[in-house]
Amino acid sequence: MSLTTKKPGVVLWFIQGLLAALFLFAGGFKLALPLVALAKLSSLSAPFLKFIGVCEVTGAIGLILPGLLHIRTELTPLAAVGLAIIMTGATIVTAATQGAAPAVVPLVVGLLAAAVAYSRWLPAPQRQAAHRSSLSSGLGEDPAAG
Repeated sequence: MSLTTKKPGVVLWFIQGLLAALFLFAGGFKLALPLVALAKLSSLSAPFLKFIGVCEVTGAIGLILPGLLHIRTELTPLAAVGLAIIMTGATIVTAATQGAAPAVVPLVVGLLAAAVAYSRWLPAPQRQAAHRSSLSSGLGEDPAAG
């Protein structure tokens, strides 16, 4: 396997690792805080934030473990979709309560989760073909013409 076919997989794993670390930290933080302290941090209810914390931790696990263990790998894009949905809500709540500028962070995280979901949803041969076509369209060359 050449470097050009390995590179998209490495980048995808790197993004998944970053997202998993982020969601493990954020979800673990929500789960570790007592309800009273959690209620002071947000206008949302503390039990709802605990539920979001559980979803974030399980989503983070779902991003990494299926691919690492090669068991039920179809769960990875589902975990990424779930996290993207959570981040859509986080973007909306942040924009409504704090303004547009702070909402950029959850928006970018949500877009990364959506990119992981899309990339992992495709079977491996389609992922490689999609990567090759994006490279050729970015360079203005058609690999079939050459």
